[in-house]
Amino acid sequence: MTILITHMNRESIPADEHPARLAVGIIGAGRAGTALGVALARAGHQVVAASAVSDASLRRARANFPAAVITEPGQVLRHADLALLTVPDDALPGLVAGLATTGAPLEGRMLAHASGRYGVSVLEPATRQGALPLALHPVMTFTGRADDVDRLRGTSFGVTAPDVLRPAAEALVIEMGGEPVFIAEEHRDLYHAAIAGAANHLITLVAQAMDLLRKAGVAEPARLLAPLLSASLDNALRFGDAGLTGPVARGDAATVAAHVAALEASTPAAATPGAPAPAAVAAYVAMARLTADRALAAGILRPADAERLLDVLGGRP
Repeated sequence: MTILITHMNRESIPADEHPARLAVGIIGAGRAGTALGVALARAGHQVVAASAVSDASLRRARANFPAAVITEPGQVLRHADLALLTVPDDALPGLVAGLATTGAPLEGRMLAHASGRYGVSVLEPATRQGALPLALHPVMTFTGRADDVDRLRGTSFGVTAPDVLRPAAEALVIEMGGEPVFIAEEHRDLYHAAIAGAANHLITLVAQAMDLLRKAGVAEPARLLAPLLSASLDNALRFGDAGLTGPVARGDAATVAAHVAALEASTPAAATPGAPAPAAVAAYVAMARLTADRALAAGILRPADAERLLDVLGGRP
């Protein structure tokens, strides 16, 4: 099969011309796979087959792709020009190996996975049999709601592809409303660690902050935090370390000590001799140390103030 999509952006396509359309199969019709499939369908491609394991995924596939055949993964490939392999990261190598060893029709078919961790090397067993490998990872979180596909507009995709397939990968991403960002194969783990840490740890920190505010008597912690966190995120994205504020960046060691004491007192485990540090204390101390290191390196925090902070934080888990 030749590469069917060659246009680099929608604006470059004359009104009477369109990219060639693909028959799309989805292996793993979960939240991400469904969103990507709907986006491709909106761009004029046709989702012709899907596989799903859970009852929720089966319902999702039937609701969003009523004309698609619901079948097993090997049969999905028989129907498709482009197969989306949208299974969990840990399941992806086994899926690819299984397709390659069971005689599934791979030659000439585009295989695009949506894993952040992997590049195209994970598709090597299928590539050896003539598949065309693509890694198209949307830098977005999906909830399973109908608005998931709308979140793709303007979202970056971490793309890894052989040079000959880069135009096809770029075109597919643009057709889904995204922005392609090419990631080298050897940098995929670092890329994924960065975005997963930012997104997932942010939720953990905010949820923990809301728990602590409720303990402090705040009835609506989300309402209290929203303006502050929105401004902090904007500062971080625009200014990086130069956007740091607060007691650690100012070197207010006494305030930081008071914070740690309050966190230790907020959980009964703190009163038990030899008990592990509460999660909130450990998280606060770890982030305070990292913030102090970055503020010191950026010239925001003076060395003498950093030393006082480390005295407060030193010896704690």
